[in-house]
Amino acid sequence: MALGGIDCNGAEVVRVPTRHGLEAVDILRLRGACGPVLHDADGRALGFLVPPGTAAAWTYPGSAIGLPPGASWLVAPVPAAPRTTDPGTLRAALDEASTTLAAADTHP
Repeated sequence: MALGGIDCNGAEVVRVPTRHGLEAVDILRLRGACGPVLHDADGRALGFLVPPGTAAAWTYPGSAIGLPPGASWLVAPVPAAPRTTDPGTLRAALDEASTTLAAADTHP
């Protein structure tokens, strides 16, 4: 996969709704664990680059595998050495994001 002239070395993409994804990006950045992230053209989804082979075993409610439509970089990889987000770390961040968002929704 190549985006914006950057070769992503066979990385796969886990796609999640934008609100959930933005919260997960914040969590991952605070932990120094955020790899490259894509966003779609219409603001509905974010895509996290994960290591090749992740898609075969990935299950997470509300997520999908594949590029968001009209994808562009939200968090761009380093051109010389694109990283990916560890799937277990991403899952933990998505779980924490779910908890945070649920709490925010119940306490307006």
